[in-house]
Amino acid sequence: MNTYETLLIALLALPFAGALVIAALGPKRGKEIRWLALGVTLAGFAIACLLACEFLRLRGENAGGALVTSEHFFQPLIVPGPWELISFGAYGAVHFYVGLDGLNLWLVVLTALLMIPAVLVSWKSIDDRVNEFYAWLLILGAGMTGVFLAFDLILFYIFFELTLVPLFFLIGIWGGPERRHAARKFFVYTLTGSIITFLGLLAVVVVVADKSADHKFTFAIPELIAQVTGHLRAGTDPAFWHTFQTWVFLALFAGFAIKVPLFPTHTWLPLAHVEAPTAGSVLLAGVLLKMGTYGFLRLALPLVPDACIEIGVPLIGTLAVVGIIYGAFCSLAQDDIKKLIAYSSVSHLGFCMLGMFALNEAGLTGSMLQMINHGLSTGALFLLVGMLYERYHTRKIADYGGIGSKLGLLSFAMVFTCLSSVGLPGLNGFVGEVQVFFGMFAVNPAMAIAATAGIILGAWYLMSMLKNVFFGKLKEPHHDGHHAVPDLDAREIVALAPILALCLILGIGPQPLIETFKPEIQSIEKLMSERKQALHTSGVAGR
Repeated sequence: MNTYETLLIALLALPFAGALVIAALGPKRGKEIRWLALGVTLAGFAIACLLACEFLRLRGENAGGALVTSEHFFQPLIVPGPWELISFGAYGAVHFYVGLDGLNLWLVVLTALLMIPAVLVSWKSIDDRVNEFYAWLLILGAGMTGVFLAFDLILFYIFFELTLVPLFFLIGIWGGPERRHAARKFFVYTLTGSIITFLGLLAVVVVVADKSADHKFTFAIPELIAQVTGHLRAGTDPAFWHTFQTWVFLALFAGFAIKVPLFPTHTWLPLAHVEAPTAGSVLLAGVLLKMGTYGFLRLALPLVPDACIEIGVPLIGTLAVVGIIYGAFCSLAQDDIKKLIAYSSVSHLGFCMLGMFALNEAGLTGSMLQMINHGLSTGALFLLVGMLYERYHTRKIADYGGIGSKLGLLSFAMVFTCLSSVGLPGLNGFVGEVQVFFGMFAVNPAMAIAATAGIILGAWYLMSMLKNVFFGKLKEPHHDGHHAVPDLDAREIVALAPILALCLILGIGPQPLIETFKPEIQSIEKLMSERKQALHTSGVAGR
């Protein structure tokens, strides 16, 4: 292995190792535990940045490469191994196959970045079973990173399920009054959907092996996609492949739609957000929800393209628009700041799905941008709500008024982040939303026009919250002690500043980010255009 391949393994191994050490330290060594957790997350972010720099260098040398060939699809540029994990003898094997490509690069970096404020925001608020909390937090970070890095279906599924366990305990032990109910609901919903998805993925593996010359099982995602697209291009047994894709799409939809969460499978999300500790909410909104959108992008679109065209565009497009408007109205009705932001995720993730199922370059680009943008802006919003709650121990909007006159830095950060979230030109949210609308307008103008209601409503509920909480006559909630409530301290500024800076940088100059994943996006768009033409020629699309 070269240096960067070793670093990729370290990115996965470091948080696991850190979690084991922290768990062994015991709960009484809180200071050492916090600093060790911070050191692990800072090291992880540094490794992610080094890998991103190397990836950009390789991408520049290859000028995008031939990402779609008759044999391969989405070959990662940085790949340690792969190493065999489970052998089936002459029938194939499961491999430890991880790597970086344009689709997962910035999601990996985003995960590494958000782990730092997740540690920092818990510095004072978590004082019970500290070693267990930070151990589960690091395991959660490793699981999320593994999902994005995995290029083997079994490995993908293991990491996908692994994330459920630490978040279940983070919510169930350190959450709010209804934490146990929220943890159970989150676990049951997501586990049920992901089991169905796993069965669909196994069906792909079995069918591909059955139709291959050597009848060997392959779990490598690029190889599976190459073989499926090869069969579709050959046009053999079209009736079978049409029916097969339909059932596999529905299986993938079951797990990924719940994880997004796409309306009406979203009902677990608001309670989980409200009851989770601040770090859990930041990672849930910033990263875990992206595992659903990423699953559609990485697996559903290239593995079952015909079903995505025939079923996905009308079904997911409609549900995305409904979710955008429904989530916005739910946010507008909330009297709890955290619950308002939780429902806003239902609305904003609808934009990601709407752009993705435009199935063209503009829409797919907007979807990718919104995954990153939502992780930054909504992650920052949950950080700020947690910081406000630490000071006053209430999230009720009616308990506040004119807090901007007391907490100037916190108020500035909240206004800035809300403007980013509503898509103010010059900030990151605007660029992604514009691409989403351009992409969907080319496919279905009615859906694109209906979805604009989400922009208007988003500005309404966020600006109303800002007005009631931070502006007007001062109304300060009762709080412990008689000392003045402090503004943001150095620890909190360090947690927030990089996120806010990225919101501005991506709003002003998103093109370098877009160029990174452009080859993969163009590959998907090329495949979708090809399949649309094939369906049109065969007459299937008209049925």
